[in-house]
Amino acid sequence: MANKFTLEGKVAIVTGCSTGLGQGMTLGLAEAGADIVGVDYVDAPETQEKVEALGRKYLGIKANLLTTEPIQGIVDQTVEKFGRVDILINNAGIIRREDSINFTEKDWDDVMNINVKTVFFFSQAVAKQFMKQKSGGKIINIASMLSFQGGIRVPSYTASKSGVMGITRLLANEWAKENININAIAPGYMDTNNTAALKADPVRSKAILDRIPANRWGLPSDLAGPVVFLASEAGSYVNGYTLAVDGGWLAR
Repeated sequence: MANKFTLEGKVAIVTGCSTGLGQGMTLGLAEAGADIVGVDYVDAPETQEKVEALGRKYLGIKANLLTTEPIQGIVDQTVEKFGRVDILINNAGIIRREDSINFTEKDWDDVMNINVKTVFFFSQAVAKQFMKQKSGGKIINIASMLSFQGGIRVPSYTASKSGVMGITRLLANEWAKENININAIAPGYMDTNNTAALKADPVRSKAILDRIPANRWGLPSDLAGPVVFLASEAGSYVNGYTLAVDGGWLAR
């Protein structure tokens, strides 16, 4: 059974790899045997060091995914370096907080562009490569608790993460026949730089923690197991599903 979880010989592209959830998933994939193409708008020397310490190869690509322009170049560089691509983790994303009554068009467009538009077109570019290789492959999108719930003060984020769940289903419907699996992970409330403002607010932080049955915020390492499962042979009959990794938040 352990062999079904191995990623030996696989090549994974991970966007937003420098810190937080992206780094946690990157290290999980590397521990399972995958070589890594780490993409972020900043350099990610810590992630590279940790991946290489695990004995895996690492290619770092600096790119701003607020636009779709870098996507094909990233795929091309991956194939040039490693000869193939097997896994895509669409993790890069942003959030903007403001009352809906005051929300700006720029904050709407920026979040929707990276959180949904880039996710779709990156998936499309990698799926074309999978089909060219005739190898199948795995795409894992990062959704959110707000794929299931409305939230407050994050209108474009909620819309975008609901969209991630929807396109995950749609792409699975279209590409399953090509041996391509497209799933999503919806992290619960995680202790990362994205949630620093929430954790610093004693009222909101307590309200969140009081609802989590696990009685703790999640950690980036909590996503390592789920992402390896969905990226490996073990998850080959899971398709179009959004997996909540939330300490029981949605069960309340």
